Amino acid sequence: MAVGKVNGKPAAQNGKAAADVDDRVVMEFGGPIGTFLLMVFSHVTVYYIWICLEYYGGSFVHPTSWNDVGPFARRMWAHVVEGATPTWSAAAIYFGFLGLQALLAVTMPGIDVKGLPIASEGGRQLVYRCNGVASWYATLAIVAALHYYGVFSLSQVLDQFGPIMSVAAIASDAISVLAYVSAVATGNATRMSGNVVYDIFMGAWLNPRIGTFDLKFWGELRVAWIMLFLLTASAAVKQYETLGYIGYPMVFMLLAHGLYTNACMKGEECVPTTWDLFYEKWGWMLIFWNFCGVPFVYCAQARYIHLHGIVSHGNAAFTAALFATLLIAYYIWDTAQSQRNRFRMMLRGTYVKRYTFPQLPWGTLEFPTYLRCDNGGTLLTDGWWRFARKIHYTMDIIMALTWGLDCGTDHFLPYFYVAFFTVMIIHRYFRDAHRCAEKYGADWERYCKLVPYIFIPFVF
Repeated sequence: MAVGKVNGKPAAQNGKAAADVDDRVVMEFGGPIGTFLLMVFSHVTVYYIWICLEYYGGSFVHPTSWNDVGPFARRMWAHVVEGATPTWSAAAIYFGFLGLQALLAVTMPGIDVKGLPIASEGGRQLVYRCNGVASWYATLAIVAALHYYGVFSLSQVLDQFGPIMSVAAIASDAISVLAYVSAVATGNATRMSGNVVYDIFMGAWLNPRIGTFDLKFWGELRVAWIMLFLLTASAAVKQYETLGYIGYPMVFMLLAHGLYTNACMKGEECVPTTWDLFYEKWGWMLIFWNFCGVPFVYCAQARYIHLHGIVSHGNAAFTAALFATLLIAYYIWDTAQSQRNRFRMMLRGTYVKRYTFPQLPWGTLEFPTYLRCDNGGTLLTDGWWRFARKIHYTMDIIMALTWGLDCGTDHFLPYFYVAFFTVMIIHRYFRDAHRCAEKYGADWERYCKLVPYIFIPFVF
C-alpha cells in the first residue's frame, strides 16, 4: 500500500545500526542492586495492597513509630500466613487457568502474522499465531458454563484470592529462573550483562518458544489481561451474591477491564510490532508483572468496591461523566494503537484486515505521513501521532484515573494504580526515547521537532 512521506530520502537497507543498538547491553533500573530492590519492592507491593484491602478496608497501614517497625512487620507477616498461604486448591485454580489458556492458544483458530525483523538475529521475522479473540470468548463461555451449572463458582476465586496470589507469585519467580537457566543452557541467551540477578530480572531469552508456541506473546496478553477480567468478574459475582444486584461502580469496572482485555485480544495482530515483543527479553520484569502483578494489583478497585458495598458517585451527572471519560479515552487509546501498528504492518506487507468487535472509526490511516530514517526505519507523524509522541500513554493514565474515581475519595488505595502506572510509564518513555535517540540519530531530533509534544498536545 502506498503511503505519504515527509521527506524524499530513500530508505537505507542497512540494519547494522539498529542491530548495534539492539545488541548493546545497557544497565537500566540501577543495575544489579536496583533490579534486586525492584523485585523485593514488587513482592511487597502486591502483598501490601492485598493486606490493606483484606484486613484494613482499604486504608494504608503503617508503623505508628520507629519502635513499632518490628511489631508492624510481624503483623504483616501474620496476615500473609493467615490469609495467603498457598493451598492445593489455589494451585489447581491458577495452573488450571494457565493450562486452559495454553490449550486455547495452540488449538483455537486464528491468523498468522509476521513480527518485526529482529535486528540482533539478522533481520529474522517470527510468525505469531493470533487467536486471542477466539480464546477470549471461549474462556468467557467456559467460565460462564462452569459457574451456571455449579461446577465451579466464580466467587471461589475471590474467596481464595490470597492463596491464589501467593501461588502466582511463587510460580512467576520459578518461571523467571527457569527461563534464565533454559536460555543459558540452550545457547539462546542474548544481550547479557554477566550479572545473574540483573539478567534474571531483564531476561536472557528474547523469543522463548516451544515449537511455534511463543511464551512471551502468550504471557503478555492471555495470562495478564484475561486473568484481570476474571478477578474483576469474581468480585462482581460476589457482590451480586451479597447484595442481590450489581451497582454502577462495579458495572464500571467490568466495562473498563472488559474493554481493555477485549482491545488486547481484538488487536492482537498488532502486538508483534510492540517494544515488549521485539526488544524486551522474557525475564522477571515481564513474567512477574504479567503472571502476578498486573492481575492481582490492577483488580484492587473491583475488590475495594466489593468490600465497601455500593460506593456512591455523588450524583448521576458525575456517573455519566465518568463513563463518558472512560469511553473517550478508550477510543483515542485504541485507535492510536491500531493506527501505529497497522502502519508498521502495511509497510512490511503483513497487514491483515480483521473484523473483530469493535472496529472503531479512524483505526487505520490511509496514506499517512511519516519520517523515513537513514537506518531504514520509519517514524509515524500522522493520525493521533501528529499531536503527541506518547498520546496512548496519556489515555492509559486517564483510564487508570477513572478506575480510582469510580471508588470515591475515602481512601487513597484505589488511586495507587494510577500513581504507580504514571511513574512506570514516564520511566518507560525515557527508556524508549534514549534507545530511539541512539537508533535513529539525527532523524530522531528531526522527528521531535515535527512532533514536539510528548504526552499532552499543545501543553507537554
